[in-house]
Amino acid sequence: MADTRDFLLEIGCEEMPSAPLMKAQDQLGKLIEKGLGEAGLAHGKVRTLSTPRRLTVIVEGCATATEEIHETMRGPKAAIAFDADGNPTRAAQGFARKCGITAEELVRREAPDGNEYVFAERSVPSVAATVLLSSLCERTIADIKWPNYRSQRWGSEHQTFVRPIRWICALLGDQTIEVHYADVVSGNTTRGHRVLAPGDHVVAEPAAYEQVLEDNFVLGEVRRAAVIREGIAQIEAERGGAKVDTPQGVFDEVVNLCEWPTVVVGTFDEEFLAVPQEIIVEAMLKHQRYFPIYAADGSLTREFVIVSNADPKVNDTVRAGNERVVRPRLDDAKFFYDEDLKVGLDGFRERLGQVVFQKRLGTVLQKSERMEAIARVVAVNASIDEQVAIDAARAAHLAKADLVSQAVIEFTSQQGVMGGYYAAAQGENDVVSQAISQHYRPRFAGDETPSSIAGKAVAIADKLDTICGMFAIDEPPTGSADPFAVRRSTIGVIAMLRELPGVALEPLIDVALANYAKQGIEFDMDEVAGKVNGYFVGRLAAIARDEGADPDTIQAVVDTGICDPVAFLGRVKALDRARRESTEVFDDLATAYARASHLADAALGIDVDETLLGEAERSLLEAVDNGTAEVQDAILAGGLDDAIAALARLREPIDRFFDDVLVMDEDKAVRENRLRLLNRFESAFKDVANIGALAKRK
Repeated sequence: MADTRDFLLEIGCEEMPSAPLMKAQDQLGKLIEKGLGEAGLAHGKVRTLSTPRRLTVIVEGCATATEEIHETMRGPKAAIAFDADGNPTRAAQGFARKCGITAEELVRREAPDGNEYVFAERSVPSVAATVLLSSLCERTIADIKWPNYRSQRWGSEHQTFVRPIRWICALLGDQTIEVHYADVVSGNTTRGHRVLAPGDHVVAEPAAYEQVLEDNFVLGEVRRAAVIREGIAQIEAERGGAKVDTPQGVFDEVVNLCEWPTVVVGTFDEEFLAVPQEIIVEAMLKHQRYFPIYAADGSLTREFVIVSNADPKVNDTVRAGNERVVRPRLDDAKFFYDEDLKVGLDGFRERLGQVVFQKRLGTVLQKSERMEAIARVVAVNASIDEQVAIDAARAAHLAKADLVSQAVIEFTSQQGVMGGYYAAAQGENDVVSQAISQHYRPRFAGDETPSSIAGKAVAIADKLDTICGMFAIDEPPTGSADPFAVRRSTIGVIAMLRELPGVALEPLIDVALANYAKQGIEFDMDEVAGKVNGYFVGRLAAIARDEGADPDTIQAVVDTGICDPVAFLGRVKALDRARRESTEVFDDLATAYARASHLADAALGIDVDETLLGEAERSLLEAVDNGTAEVQDAILAGGLDDAIAALARLREPIDRFFDDVLVMDEDKAVRENRLRLLNRFESAFKDVANIGALAKRK
């Protein structure tokens, strides 16, 4: 077995952006591990490390050479492999080709069973790891992908990388691996912190690499993140319950902007606390990568956290410099806000006629008008308070106005939020202001929904208008394209309607489509409504699966065509519960349905001539009509368990009917009347689920 040594490859370059750096680090380890396997080099753990100026992979216990291979493979009998003249047959040629040799290289030998066979012998000599690793390193550097980033060339070379490569350190134990890429040749040195430890530093072996880095003021990404977290925790503790806001995306970026992090606290002028905190926070986080500090009561403070990559001795200079830099950013935010207040939401709304929502669906102003109509219907159905509908309509009227405000143009993620501030400033009531502020919710799966009925009404109107519009122009989402976030909007509408059980979805779809028709957009109303309903049913089925429902139960409810979220998911849960926990009830339900459905003839209808009925038939008719009424009452009250129980109670009268009555009577009138009775029986089940499908699987 070959000796083993640790292997190190460090690619040193100009500072790389955070996102591609993280993707490249993930690729590097996989590429090296795959390459070692293909080269036949045994190895231990593969791990990676990165800083803004380097990508590194360390392989523990890499073999110094491949194993020498001696193989002997037995083929067909010699009598089959060679003809009478000693020439190789097709059998011999095929065996030789399979073994990677020619037929002439086959040897004949007697086997222990006394028969003579042909054998293929192959020897693969050991190859030094230094040769294989040299090629692997060069190939790996070239194979790293940089999606969404243009790779660069430097000097007169043609090879590319996301940033110019300045050094390569490649070692197998204490031996340097020769690697050439562009105009860079590998060595046994790394580089320290650009300011605190400039120049080259020798790495004696891979095991010493990380200590060499630390001695020269460079830490790997895990250590850097820990140092920053520890510094932030200390700041929070010193301020008695304060909270530093560290969104993961910004935090990852800050980690990848430094090699030797130091946490510093800066402050901004108190006048900026009068500006909506959302744009102040965004200016700090997104533009400057500063972390805002909130007091224990949740209010924004004047302080913010800076992560410095400089010498800790100059922290005061770093603090002062960053405080100077943040002021113009916050000045801009304050200026935009102050200027927007002079215009007001009604003034901004007039400008929406110049903003295209979708080229075939019209302007954002037209969208706001459609939203207003839908929001009013949602609010009326969700509440008996007329003021709620008035507030919802007013909020929908103004909801999109802030899109043309200076603050939102600069801080796009604050759309809606800024509208809420502007609404309050111009005297709108709290419900309207809050509804505008929250109408983009939920922005993602699991996000909070708007807190008020009016807010939910506006949010539903916004999302449903988009969904119906994209289907009306036949541009629904596909597997690879959903530019208007129809999927996310659909999930959001479902989440909000689950909180508004009195609001049915299908009438809202009709209202939304009618708005587009009034606008002059041509489409088949019934066809598009069916497609939108079907799309919602597909999302509801997926949600039910995620919540653990049985696929058969889901399909039984899908078959009813119900697209209302509360009704759909309620039926699924009730049926699933009956199948799992109330097996006797479900057996009665399924058996009752099965006995009737195999004879029922839908073409005959459900109108029964009572003059032709006998006692058992009358009893069944009465039970069916009572049961149907109970089912409808239960559905209206949201008690699906009661509806299932009511249907299950029909087993006794249907059993009695079949025991006492010959359905297929010779008298056609009697026979068809009894079949109509069975149709009527079966119709009692249609609003709950396709019980027939479940009956076959029970």
